[in-house]
Amino acid sequence: MRKLANDELGRLDVEGYKKAKKTPLILILDNIRSLNNIGSVFRTADAFLIEKIYLCGITAKPPHKDIHKTALGATESVDWEYRESTLDLVEGLQKRNVEVIAIEQAENATMLNNFNTEENKTYALVFGNEVKGVSQDVVSKSDVVLEIPQFGTKHSLNISVSAGVAVWDFWTKLSV
Repeated sequence: MRKLANDELGRLDVEGYKKAKKTPLILILDNIRSLNNIGSVFRTADAFLIEKIYLCGITAKPPHKDIHKTALGATESVDWEYRESTLDLVEGLQKRNVEVIAIEQAENATMLNNFNTEENKTYALVFGNEVKGVSQDVVSKSDVVLEIPQFGTKHSLNISVSAGVAVWDFWTKLSV
C-alpha cells in the first residue's frame, strides 16, 4: 500500500468549498481559551463541510498565528462569525428552527451514540470552555444536551477532540 500525495486526494479549493453543499451543522465555541483548539475546530469543520462556526465570548478570532498553526488555512474556507453572547446567539438560532445541542456532561443528558438526527433539520453543537465547559445558562436553554460516552479515569475530552467526535457522529448520521 502506498500513501497518497496531496495532489492525489481530490480536495476542493477554497472557492469550491464555498460553493459546495454544506452539512446542516453549525458549531458554536463558547468561551474557548486555547487558540490551538479554535484552529483545530476550524480544520475539522473544513473536513466535513460544516455550514458555519460561531466564535463567542472570549473565543479568539482569526487572523491569529496560533489559530492558523492548527487551522492550516481552514479559516479561509469555513464561514465564521463572532458573537459576544452565546446565549443571545442560541436564542436567535432557535427562532430560525435550528436545534441547539450542548455537548456537555449534565443531568439527564443523552449519550451521543443514542441520539438520532432528523431529515431536513439544521443542528448547532455548542462546545464549552476548557475548564468550565458550556456555560450553565446555555446548557439550560439548549434543546438537547448530549454527552460523549467515556470509560476511563478522566472526566473530559479536549474540546477539539470532542468536536471531532461529535462532528463525525453527526456527519455519519446526516449523510445516510
